[in-house]
Amino acid sequence: MSVEAPAPPAPVANFLRDIAASDLAEGRHTGIVTRFPPEPNGYLHIGHAKAICISFGIAEDLKGRCYLRFDDTNPVKEEQEFIDAIQRDVRWLGYDWGKHLYYASDYFEQLYAWAEHLIGKGLAYVDDQTAEETRANRGTLTAPGVNSPHRQRSVAENLDLFRRMKAGEFPAGARVLRAKIDMAAGNINLRDPVLYRIIHAAHPRTGTAWCIYPNYDFAHGQSDAIEHVTHSLCSLEFEDHRPLYEWFLDHLPVPARPRQYEFARLNITYTILSKRHLTQFVRDKHVNGWDDPRMPTLAGLRRRGVPPEALRDFIKRAGVARANSVVEIAMFDACVREYLNKAAPRFMAVLRPLKVVIENYPEGEGEELDAVNNPEDPTAGSRKVPFGREIYIEHDDFMENPPKKFYRLSPGKEVRLRYAYFITCREVVKNAGGEVTELRCTYDPLTRGGNAPDGRKVQATMHWVSAAKAIAAEVRLYNPLFNRPDPGADGDPAQDLNPNSLDVIAAAKLEPALSAATVGATIQFERLGYFCRDPDSGLVFNRTVGLRDTYAKAP
Repeated sequence: MSVEAPAPPAPVANFLRDIAASDLAEGRHTGIVTRFPPEPNGYLHIGHAKAICISFGIAEDLKGRCYLRFDDTNPVKEEQEFIDAIQRDVRWLGYDWGKHLYYASDYFEQLYAWAEHLIGKGLAYVDDQTAEETRANRGTLTAPGVNSPHRQRSVAENLDLFRRMKAGEFPAGARVLRAKIDMAAGNINLRDPVLYRIIHAAHPRTGTAWCIYPNYDFAHGQSDAIEHVTHSLCSLEFEDHRPLYEWFLDHLPVPARPRQYEFARLNITYTILSKRHLTQFVRDKHVNGWDDPRMPTLAGLRRRGVPPEALRDFIKRAGVARANSVVEIAMFDACVREYLNKAAPRFMAVLRPLKVVIENYPEGEGEELDAVNNPEDPTAGSRKVPFGREIYIEHDDFMENPPKKFYRLSPGKEVRLRYAYFITCREVVKNAGGEVTELRCTYDPLTRGGNAPDGRKVQATMHWVSAAKAIAAEVRLYNPLFNRPDPGADGDPAQDLNPNSLDVIAAAKLEPALSAATVGATIQFERLGYFCRDPDSGLVFNRTVGLRDTYAKAP
């Protein structure tokens, strides 16, 4: 009987790629140009990874180009540290912009000239209202705004005031330049938006050359036009800004006309993807910096040992859609686990050691046993692990009075030591407080390699390390940063922080080969999960993800 080949998996929907491909096919563009335009006021997080994968991925698929452009228009919040971190993160994710690295600050002179152009056309004016007055006069979703008393200034007066703003004559916040559109517009973004504000602060790239800076909405679309971007891709919160984006293009002599398209942002359970809140967590020391492995930042994920390939796979599986939705964090963990299962080498480590003395093993002797590096990858080969009379097992792998379905070690019970021998517990040693401190066992020398020649079976296989050869390490077990799947739903997400998000094990015991583990490389501790060597001094390992989903009962 013939067996029908399985159907190939259905392609993941990506309406943005379809739009760009159609534009190419129908001749609206001869090449696709996209851009990723982060503001350098913090570290990138997993939500930004979606935007990166979309913009760089579409350009890559359609043989186009994707630029990296920093929208650096607010010197108060921007730092070179963030610029460097963002470049590092984009490269880590697997993308490169080549020679196309740009900054909005590259265009400050042109943007200023275009602001004067709007003033000259009677489409922009200098406003002296305070920020509070501006907010109060802006109106609401159901009530129109109120015209500024300065809205009818002459072109000459506006040009003079704007040039004096540029010259530094006025204090910060004293005046702004606003577009003259429509204070009764149904879209609040069109109610005379601010184009320039006075900020007396040094800029990371331009120093003190400027004391007025363009607002994001004014700089963003015009930078796209200068760079001849064809498809300006952004998340749904910018949908209401698109009419303003197009208004500027309609009223300025820009060299190109990009088109803005929006997609649903990434929302994940047990995760906050607000840069404002993440910044607050860092400032308030709820976490140990932007690269804390509990953080959803790309730096934090990298330090936790998440492979970029798994992150890209997760973004692909989450899909690109117009409607907002929430993705389960378990799906992300599954992508990481699936990739590492194939790629990560195996080692043995004991997190909470319990000493075992094998009484009938010759004193002073030892041997080396063969261990498989990765059963999923036959080319990974094998390694030698030392074995001797004294070993460590996990404390949780022993119970003196076990329940019926406890299959691991207990008095009189025989189990298999991975790659080694069958052992049987004969005696339990306790301290004065009644705590188990040591087990006395015997082994069957005929079961070397973990198989009995008489064919008898055991119900458990346990990992272990040699007590004489093991190395000590610190192991950090990272748990969800929040104790509810929708942090912040009732207000401040800091109130939902999980107090048990980090468990530090100071005296784990590892097989000696792990002393040479590369910083950043992810490995599997057999039966325990995937771990990554941390850049901290000493031998420190961070848990990347467990071997199975724990979110059904987390935290």
